[in-house]
Amino acid sequence: MKRLKTSFEHFFIVSYLFKWTCLAIPVALTVGSLVALFLWLLEKAIDTRFSNPWLLFLLPLAGILIYFLYKLSGKNAEGGNNLIMDEIHSPGGGVPFRMAPLVLLTTVITHLFGGSAGREGTAVQIGGSLAQFFAKKLKLSKEDIKTLLMTGIAAGFGAVFGTPITGAIFALEVLALGRIKHDALMPCFIASVLADIVCSAWGIHHTRYHINFRESGAVFLSYFHFDFLLLFKAIIAGVAFGLAGYMFAELSHTIKNYSNRWIKIKWLIPATGGLVIIAFTYVLGTQDYLSLGVSNPDPKAVSILSCFNEGGATYFSWLWKLLFTAITLGTGFKGGEVTPLFFIGAALGNAIATLTGAPVDLMAGLGFIAVFAGATNTPIACTIMGVELFGADNALYYAVACFTAYYFSGHSGIYHAQRIGVSKVNKLDHHTNETLHEVRQKRIKNRKLW
Repeated sequence: MKRLKTSFEHFFIVSYLFKWTCLAIPVALTVGSLVALFLWLLEKAIDTRFSNPWLLFLLPLAGILIYFLYKLSGKNAEGGNNLIMDEIHSPGGGVPFRMAPLVLLTTVITHLFGGSAGREGTAVQIGGSLAQFFAKKLKLSKEDIKTLLMTGIAAGFGAVFGTPITGAIFALEVLALGRIKHDALMPCFIASVLADIVCSAWGIHHTRYHINFRESGAVFLSYFHFDFLLLFKAIIAGVAFGLAGYMFAELSHTIKNYSNRWIKIKWLIPATGGLVIIAFTYVLGTQDYLSLGVSNPDPKAVSILSCFNEGGATYFSWLWKLLFTAITLGTGFKGGEVTPLFFIGAALGNAIATLTGAPVDLMAGLGFIAVFAGATNTPIACTIMGVELFGADNALYYAVACFTAYYFSGHSGIYHAQRIGVSKVNKLDHHTNETLHEVRQKRIKNRKLW
C-alpha cells in the first residue's frame, strides 16, 4: 500500500491542490468583496470625520453603542482574532458568522467618531467568519476547517493591505512563534492573491509608499549593497522597534485588564475610554493621532505618509499614537492594531533618522514593518511586506530590522492566543507550547512574588 501511494505521489499532490483551489475560490471572492465594501465605508467615515471634527465629542456614546451591539448579539464574536486562532489550534464552538457584519459595522463606527484603531483585525475577522461559514455548509473535517480558517486570515489580510504574498505568509506565521505549517501554504497563497484581485476589481486603491533611498555602498556576495554604519544603525533601530512593539502590546493588555477590574459597570469602560481620548486630543491641541492616520488633508499634520519626509513627525509622535491606540482598543472599541503600528513605527523611524543622520524615508519604512513584526511575532511576513510595499532594493535592511525587532519584543504580542512553537532563545524553552496570555500571566505572578 505504501509503495502504491509513493508511486501516485504527484497524483495526490495535484488532487490536493485542485481541492483547495476549489475551496479557496468562494472564500476569496466573498472576503475580497466584503473587504472592498469595508474599505469603501471606512474611507467615507474618515472623510466625514475630517469634515466634521465635532464628531469626536460623540466618541463616548459610540463606545456605549458598540458595547451593547456586542452584548445583545455578539456572544463569542467578542473574541475577535484570538477566537479564530483558538479555533485553528483547538477546534471548538466555531467562529460565528455574525462576527463579520458586527466587526465591520463597529469598526466603521469607531473611525467615524475618531477612535484610534486599524483595519487588519476587521479584515481577518471577516475572513475567519466567512471561512467558518463555508466550512460548516460543506461539512468539512476538523483538519480541513483549520486550513480553511487560515485561508480566511490570508484572504482578509492580503486584500486589506494589497499585499497578497504577505497575507499568505502572515496566516501561517502568526499562529505560533517559530513554527510554520507549510501544508497550508498553497491554499493561503491562492486565497490571498484572489482576494486581493477581487478587492482591486471593485475599484479599491491602496496607499502607495515610496522609499527613494538607494544603497550605493560596497557590494557583497554579488547581490547586497550596504555600508556597515547604516547597517549598524538599522540594528539599533530594530532594537527600538522591538521594544516599541512590546510596549504597545503590554500597554494594550494592561489597560484592558485594569479597566475591566476597576470599572464594574461595563458599558462605562468604552465611555471612559472615549472621554480620555477627547481629553488627550485637546491637551495636545491636535487630532493627528485619531483614526487610521495614513494620511491627513492638513499638509502640516503628522501621518504615516508625512513620516517618510524630513520633519514629518515630532520626536514623540510615535508615543502619542501608541497611547491613543492602546486606550482605544483597550477600552473596547473595534478595529485592528496593524495600521496604528505602521504609524508608530514610521514616526519612531523618523525620529531615529533625525537623531542618527540615517535616511529618513528608509528608517521610516523600517519602522513601518519592524514594529509590526515585533508586536505580532511575524518577522518573515513583515520582511516580505517591505518588498511588496517599498520594493526589493533595501531588502537586507528590512530583514535586519524585522528580525531584530522580533527578538527584542520578547515573548509578548498583540494576539494573546498566539502560541509559542519554538522559544526565541533556548534558555526560555519552558515557554514552549504556551499561549502568550499564559506567559504574560506567569510574568505578572513572578513580579508579585518579587
